[in-house]
Amino acid sequence: MEKPVIRISVRNLVEFILRSGDLDSRRGSIDKEAMLKGGRLHRKIQKQMGSNYRSEVSLKWETEYEDLTILVEGRADGIQTEEDRVTIDEIKGIYGDPEHLREPVPVHRAQAMCYARIYGEMEKLDEIDVQMTYANLDTEVIRRFRETFSMNSLREWYQKLLNAYHKWVSYKLKWQKERNASMAGLEFPFPYREGQRKMVTSVYHTIACGKQIFIQAPTGIGKTMSTIFPAVRAVGEGKGDTIFYLTAKTITRKVAEEAFLILQEKGLKYKFITITAKEKLCANEEKCKCNPQDCPYAKGHFDRVNDAVYEMWTSGHIFDRNAILEQAEKWSVCPFEMSLDLAVWVDAVICDYNYVFDPNVHLKRFFGEGVSGKYIFLIDEAHNLVERGREMYSACICKEDILEVKKKVKPHAAHLARALEKVNRQLLELKKECVRYQILENPGSVPLGLLQVQGEMDKLLEEQADSELADEILDFYFTVRDFLNIAELVDENYVVYTENGEDGRFRMKLYCVNPASNLHDYLEKGVSTVFFSATLLPLHYYRKLLSTQKDDFGIYVRSPFSQEKRCILVGGDVSSRYTRRNYEEYRRIAEYIARVVWQKKGNYMVFFPSYRLLEDVFQVFEEEFSTDWVRCICQSSSMSERDREEFLEEFEKNEDSLVAFCIMGGVFSEGIDLMGEKLIGAIVVGTGIPQISNEREILKTYYTARGENGFDYAYRYPGMNKVLQAAGRVIRTQEDTGVIVLLDDRFRSPEYRNLFPMEWSDRKLCSLANAEYLLKEFWSRENRKPMRLEN
Repeated sequence: MEKPVIRISVRNLVEFILRSGDLDSRRGSIDKEAMLKGGRLHRKIQKQMGSNYRSEVSLKWETEYEDLTILVEGRADGIQTEEDRVTIDEIKGIYGDPEHLREPVPVHRAQAMCYARIYGEMEKLDEIDVQMTYANLDTEVIRRFRETFSMNSLREWYQKLLNAYHKWVSYKLKWQKERNASMAGLEFPFPYREGQRKMVTSVYHTIACGKQIFIQAPTGIGKTMSTIFPAVRAVGEGKGDTIFYLTAKTITRKVAEEAFLILQEKGLKYKFITITAKEKLCANEEKCKCNPQDCPYAKGHFDRVNDAVYEMWTSGHIFDRNAILEQAEKWSVCPFEMSLDLAVWVDAVICDYNYVFDPNVHLKRFFGEGVSGKYIFLIDEAHNLVERGREMYSACICKEDILEVKKKVKPHAAHLARALEKVNRQLLELKKECVRYQILENPGSVPLGLLQVQGEMDKLLEEQADSELADEILDFYFTVRDFLNIAELVDENYVVYTENGEDGRFRMKLYCVNPASNLHDYLEKGVSTVFFSATLLPLHYYRKLLSTQKDDFGIYVRSPFSQEKRCILVGGDVSSRYTRRNYEEYRRIAEYIARVVWQKKGNYMVFFPSYRLLEDVFQVFEEEFSTDWVRCICQSSSMSERDREEFLEEFEKNEDSLVAFCIMGGVFSEGIDLMGEKLIGAIVVGTGIPQISNEREILKTYYTARGENGFDYAYRYPGMNKVLQAAGRVIRTQEDTGVIVLLDDRFRSPEYRNLFPMEWSDRKLCSLANAEYLLKEFWSRENRKPMRLEN
C-alpha cells in the first residue's frame, strides 16, 4: 500500500516546530506597503549579487518514515556559488535598525538551514554556508550574518526537526483510521421525523457533489443533527477533512456540541472544538492585553504551547470552553491562542462566522492566503450571515479619530503627524461637500494617505512597543489596517460614502451592500457549503446575497408538526406605523395582548420592533389591563449575560401567567428553546422593518438601480425575517401547542402574505371584536389542550 505524502512548506515547518518566546499583540502586522517595499528590496538586493547568484530557487526534499512520507518544499531567496563555496541567502526586510540585531532571528536562520540541508544533499556537498541578510525597508541599510555548516551537522539538525513534526502527522494519520472505523454501521440516532430524511440525504448528496445548498427547514425538525450526521459520514468516506459548524449565537453552538456528543454515545470517535471569543476566555485581570508585560500567560507562551496542544489533542475528544481553560491554566499559556492552534488538528470546529469569513480575524491557519482544504461548511441560522457579512466586509475612518491620534503622536513622531494631517485635509475637503451623506465614486486618495500612515505607525510601534503611547494608538492602528484591507476589496458590490453622523463625527465608509462575492472567496477554499435556517424566505433574496454560484441546490422542508396544534391569527385592525403611534393605538395593542393572555393561563412572549414602542405599550398594559395572576417582565437594552439567564429562568416557573415584553431581532427572538408549557404563545407587533437610516436608504437606492425592489431588499425582507424568527419561538416539538398572533394591518397585503411559510395557510384574520372567540374555540378543543411537561 502506497504511503501517504504529507506536504509542508519550509516556513510553516520551522514556524510551527521552532516557535518560541512571548505572545505580544503590540507588534504591528505586516502591512501591504511593507510587503511591496519588501518585494522591491528583495529584487534589488538579488540583482546586485552578480552572475553567480541565483534568485528564488525552488527546493524540495522527501523523507520517508515507516507510516508516511514528509515532503518539505520552498523557495530559497538566493543561492550563490563562488569557486568551492556555496551560500544559501535568506533576505528579510525590517523597519528597525539592522545594526541593533545581535544575531539572526532563530526561525529565519532555521529557514535558511533547511534550504542549506536540502540543496547540500542534492549537490552532495560536504559543507555549505548560510547567510542572513537583514535590510531596513526605508534606508536600505544592510547587515549580514554568515555561518558555515557541515552537512553532517545539518542532517542531524534537520532530522531532529522533522522527527518533531512527524509525531504530529503520524498521530493524526492513526487517529483518522480509528475515527473512520468507528463510523461503520453508524446510523441516524433518532427515528426520522417527516422531512428529516429528505434533509439528511440532500446534505450528503450536496457534499458528495462538491456543491452548495440552501435549506429552508422549520424550527424543531432537528436541523443541527440533520446536517452534522451526513457531514460526518462524508468525512469518513474521504469527501471532506474538517467540518466547520458556523453560528451567530452562543446558544446554537451548544446545540451543535450536543449533537456531536449524541453521536459519540452511539460509538462515533470524533474530536471537536468550540472556539470561544477571546474576551470570554481571557484569564488575565487586564482583559485581552496580550503582551508579556501585562499578562503572565503571554510570557513564554510559545515555549510551552505546542506541548500543551499535543497533550490535549492526543488525550481527549471534546474541547469546549472549560476544557480549554483548564489546559491553558495547567501549561500557563493563552487559552484563546491555544484553542486556535488546537483547531488545526481536530475533525470539527464549532465557531462564530467571523473565524471563517472576517478578513481581519479569520483563522489564518485554514483561510490565509494560498491556504485551502477539504472543508465542509455547515452554516446555521444562515439568514444572519447577510448583515454579519456586510459588517465584516465594511470599514470606516473618522476624521475626529485622526485628529486625536495626531495630537498624541506629534511630540514623538513628526513624520506620522504629517501623514495624519494629510489624510485629515483630504477628509476636510470631502466634509465641505457633504450635508447628511454623500455617495462617492471611490475612496479617492484617502487609502494612499492611510497607507503612509500605517507605515509610519509600524515604525513607531516597533520602536516604542513597551510605551504608553503604543497602547493609546493601537486601536487606531487596527482601524487603519482594517480600512486598508477592505479598500482592496471595493468593487461593484460596494458603495463608498461620507457622512455627518448624528454623533457629530464625520466619517468615510466603505459599505459592502452585497457580501456574496467576498463570502465566496472563503467558501471556495472548501469543498461544500450548507446554508440552513428556519427563515430563508424568500430564497432568491438569500441566494443573491450569500452566493455567487448559479447552480446551487435548494430545498424547502415542510413542518412535521400538526396544524391542529397551533392557531395563527392576523390582527388587521391595528398598526405599528410611525404615523399611527399614539395612545389609542397603544391601547389597542395592549388590549390584544390582554385578550390573548386571558384565554389560557401560561407563558407568552410579545415582540416589538423597538424599545420605545415596547415601553409605551407596556405602560398602558400595566395601567389598564394588569391582573394579579399575570406577571410581566421586560427585556432591556443593557442586559448582562446573567440578566438574560434570569430572564429565561422566569419561564421555568409554573406559577401565574407570564408575559415577557421583548424586542424583535434581539437575543430572545431566536436561538432559544422554550418547549411545552414553558411558552404557549407569541404575539408579534409590527412588520419588523428597520428604522429609516442612511445605510438603509443607500441599500434601497442600490438595489432599485439594479432592477430589484429596493424597498424589499432594504426594509421588507429583513423585517419579515425578524417576524418569522419571533413567531418560531412557539411550537418547538410535536407535543407543543400554542398560538401565534401577528398584529399589523400590513400583514393582510399580498407583499407580506407571499412571504409567509406554506404551513401558515390556515391562518385566520381577526379583530379585537372576535379574537377572544377564535382563541377560546382553539383552546377549548380537548385534543389541543397543552400537555404539562415535568421539570
